[in-house]
Amino acid sequence: MKRLIIGLALVALLLVSVSCSQEEEVVPTVPTAPDEMYKAGVATSTPEALPQTEERMIVRTGDMSLVVADVTQGCDDIAHLAVRFDGYVVSSSISGEEEEMRGWISIRVPDERFDQALAEVRSLAVRVKSESTYSEDVTEEYIDLQARLKNAEATEQQYLVLLDKAVDVEDILSIYNYLSQVREQIEQIKGQMQYLERTSSMSYISVSLEPEVTVKPLVRVGWSALEVLKSAARGIVIFGQWLGTLAIWLVIFIPVWGTVLGIIIWRRRRSRTKKSPVKR
Repeated sequence: MKRLIIGLALVALLLVSVSCSQEEEVVPTVPTAPDEMYKAGVATSTPEALPQTEERMIVRTGDMSLVVADVTQGCDDIAHLAVRFDGYVVSSSISGEEEEMRGWISIRVPDERFDQALAEVRSLAVRVKSESTYSEDVTEEYIDLQARLKNAEATEQQYLVLLDKAVDVEDILSIYNYLSQVREQIEQIKGQMQYLERTSSMSYISVSLEPEVTVKPLVRVGWSALEVLKSAARGIVIFGQWLGTLAIWLVIFIPVWGTVLGIIIWRRRRSRTKKSPVKR
C-alpha cells in the first residue's frame, strides 16, 4: 500500500512540472547595445581563419623640390606624366611672377610605377633641391578592419533574427535602433577599408617648383626714358593745377581770412603800444 501511494505522488509531481514548463512563454531578449554584444562575445564567434592578404599593403608617398627652367611648363609636364601613367592630378597651384614665380603640384600614380614616376619627374628639373620618400605598412590595420567587419555583419544578422521573433512594439523599435547603429559601423569600416585600398594602390607624389635664378638685366624690362619724361611732365602739370586751385580758394575766402588776419595784426600792435615806455 505504501509503495502505491509513493508511486502516485511521483506521477503527480511529474505532471505538475510538465504543465508548468509548458506555461512558460519564450520572449526574445534584446541586447542592450552593439558594443556590449562585442564585449560579451554575442555573434562574434572566432572565425576559422581570418583571410590574410596575399601581399603587404604599403602606402608610399614622395616629396620633391625642384628647380626648373619654366615653372608653368614644369607643372604641365608633371600633369601629363600622371595621365600617361594612368594616374591623375590631385591639386596644383602657381603664384608670383618671373623669378619670384613658385609652383606646386601633387599627383597619384599606380604604386607599381611609383619609382618610374619619381625618375621621370626628376629628369624634368634643372636641379633637384630635395627629395624624400615615405612608406607605411597598413596590412595589420586592414586585417583588423576585416575582422571588425565580419563581427559587425554577424551582429547585424543576429539582430535580424531577433527582429523576426520580436512581438512587442517596444522591443521592435529598440532592435531597429541598435540595427541602424550596427549598419552605420559597417559603412564606416567599409569606408576605411576602401581608403586603405585606394591609397596603397595609388602612390602620392608632391612636387614644389621654382625657376632657375638668372642674372637680372641692367635695365628693368619695360623701362623707357620717354615714358619717364612724360610722367615727370604730368607731375609738373598736376602740381601747377594744385597751386592754381589753392590760389582760387584763397581769393574767394579773402573776406574770411582777411578779417581774421586784420584782427590779429591790430591786437599785436595794440599790445606793443601798451608795453612801449612813454617818452618824456
